[in-house]
Amino acid sequence: MAKVVSIGNQSFESIREKDNFYVDKTLFIREWWDSDDAVTLITRPRRFGKTLNMNMLECFFSNKYKDRGDLFKGLEIWNDEKYRELQGTYPVIFLSFASIKQVRYDETVIKIKDELIRIYNEYDYIMKSGIYNANEKMQYKSVCVGMSDTVAQEALKNLSNYLSRYYGKKVIILLDEYDTPMQEAYVNGYWEELVGFTRSLFNSTFKTNPYLERAIMTGITTAEYSAVRKFAPQTSNGSALAETISKESIFSDLNNLKVITVTSNEYSKCFGFTEDEVFAALEEQGLSSEKEKVKLWYDGFIFGESRDIYNPWSIINFLDEKKYKAYWAESSSNGLINNLVQKGSSYIKIMLETLIKGEKINVIVDEQIVFSELDYSEDAVWSLMLASGYLKVESTEPLDAMRENECKYELALTNREILFMFRKMILRWFSPAKMETNEFIRALISGDIESMNAYINKVTLKIISYFDTGNSPSDEEPERFYHGFVLGLMVDQTENYIITSNRESGYGRYDIMLEPIDKTNEKYPGIVIEFKVINPRKENTLEETVASALEQIEEKNYDAELIKRGVKAENIHHYGFAFKGKEVLIDGR
Repeated sequence: MAKVVSIGNQSFESIREKDNFYVDKTLFIREWWDSDDAVTLITRPRRFGKTLNMNMLECFFSNKYKDRGDLFKGLEIWNDEKYRELQGTYPVIFLSFASIKQVRYDETVIKIKDELIRIYNEYDYIMKSGIYNANEKMQYKSVCVGMSDTVAQEALKNLSNYLSRYYGKKVIILLDEYDTPMQEAYVNGYWEELVGFTRSLFNSTFKTNPYLERAIMTGITTAEYSAVRKFAPQTSNGSALAETISKESIFSDLNNLKVITVTSNEYSKCFGFTEDEVFAALEEQGLSSEKEKVKLWYDGFIFGESRDIYNPWSIINFLDEKKYKAYWAESSSNGLINNLVQKGSSYIKIMLETLIKGEKINVIVDEQIVFSELDYSEDAVWSLMLASGYLKVESTEPLDAMRENECKYELALTNREILFMFRKMILRWFSPAKMETNEFIRALISGDIESMNAYINKVTLKIISYFDTGNSPSDEEPERFYHGFVLGLMVDQTENYIITSNRESGYGRYDIMLEPIDKTNEKYPGIVIEFKVINPRKENTLEETVASALEQIEEKNYDAELIKRGVKAENIHHYGFAFKGKEVLIDGR
């Protein structure tokens, strides 16, 4: 009989006691313990089993679960006598920052302090033992509502001391989703304030703590910031270069930290489901016939050298609902990614266009994500998308020794679920002008140039500000809007057209070719579009620019390619788009 799939249950104890569906990840315990690393940071995308694995570690090591070997019977770790003897033998401090998502610095610090108070309340029985003096008891009680930052920053170290003396053993500290507050701090503008508080907390807890046996942290990123930056002029692709003079991290002082990222080989099969695990689950649930389609939708994650890793959240929801949906992609707003792409340069939109078409991009990635560089560094954007699970590494090429943390990566979208996520994201960009956009596309297909002009100008007025950035407003760089517009076309018309594009540097030339999928249906003509920015050295008016665009289509004989693919010559439309800031003029033949 198939086991019950419990959605959203992150309690290892509950899952095991109820004998719910569970994929055995207990060998993670052995791999971590055998590593003998003092402090380990493991980064994985959200909903990849980080919290459940951390809860499993607590159930295994914590003396609160002494004599609870029943939770592990039948699992891989219980076959090893050495580890059976370890179960339930350590004092464990387990805390999570997953719910700390405040918009202000002071509110965030209060929430962190609340988590510390919760931990202290959990262990307040040890103060009754008689082994602590009056000052220590007073210190213990000082971890309360209204405590100072200093008291909070020393709290975990002090608790380690109390627990170590009470149980006669050093403590294990488990910190889940450490970087959730850091990401919120970046989005809401209090990054550097929170970095200062967090660095002091982590230094006390993980570096200068003599009562620590070992510790493990999980998160999505390795959060860093640039303390000092020197800016260079903009590049040809519109992005600004920045030379980092000083790069600091909340872990800067932790010389005992082992960092495990998505490209590391360690623990590569401990988070997420392997293909064998997924296929076994499908068979158990009577869904063997769905293997191929499940693979298309949810496979594609790569951790280290381990390929064919599946997102657990998507799989367990599919097992429960037995429907193909973007479970993982829709479980978060993806607000940070959306903002960075939407307001990014034309270069970012070009690269995203390439990815959505199923092609690969080659970029430089530094896995030590520098949040303060996200607004101007193209590389930082790809680094965040890789860490977040939206991209996968197809191949790597190391750079020179001076850039030890960076590699040139060949990246692709992870799977169909992620493709659908980006398609929806792009469609939302145009939602304020959805009616005008739809009418424009109808006019484009039907050849109604007058209506095209009317609607495209309405679209630009409503949407172009969405693609603005502080450093490079759309009035000065209208190409960013048009690259976004092309993405919208690609997403909205993929059922009817194969859309290809070709780019050149200079004055923003951008060609689009729409090849109808059904060549026999004259309702969908072949379409060639040429975008041109007015060149004041050659043209005085938009009329001259649009004429030049149409001439270019004729001169380069773009029709030949469409005709070769089976489109009738008489069913091909030519359009020239000329633009100057927010002004647009369209003509056609």
